[in-house]
Amino acid sequence: MTRSSLTTPPPGAVAPAAQPGAPPAGAVLGSHYGHCFGCGTEHPTGLHLKAMTPDGTTVEAEFTVGEAHQGAPKLAHGGVLAAAMDEVLGMSVYLFRKPYVTGRLETDYLLPVPVGTTLHLRAWCNGIAGRKAYLEAEGRIGAPDGPVAVRAAALFIEVGMEHFAKHGDLAAIAAEHQDYEVNP
Repeated sequence: MTRSSLTTPPPGAVAPAAQPGAPPAGAVLGSHYGHCFGCGTEHPTGLHLKAMTPDGTTVEAEFTVGEAHQGAPKLAHGGVLAAAMDEVLGMSVYLFRKPYVTGRLETDYLLPVPVGTTLHLRAWCNGIAGRKAYLEAEGRIGAPDGPVAVRAAALFIEVGMEHFAKHGDLAAIAAEHQDYEVNP
């Protein structure tokens, strides 16, 4: 993975342990918002990522590239692949029981991904320093041990729920996130 110093954990960053109250090992992770392009079940052309955590600290997900996800004829659009990586990375920080947003996403494309392919994604955190979480992910073609088609490194920033209330739809956030206190 080609990565910048911005997505490399600094000395002293600590890899997170499974958090109290987080989904346990083996748990299926639901959508964080029904209309989310990445994981939402109500988005008509979204990725509809299906995710789980094998150990309470990493996330595994998959999605099948559909006709709506094309860039070149019969191949996944690179932006769609980047969105899938961003989504699985975001699901992994959800395990820390704090809200985060993407600060930087670096993506390496290694193989073309044809329409109809199931992409197996895995994301993990290499370390947390203050409000910054340093993460990586990979997407494999056809199986969890298939060839790597895409890799990503990211920096996510912890924010308060008021960030989403100020910039988004407070009523929708409150309706879907009873486990977080939302103050405008």
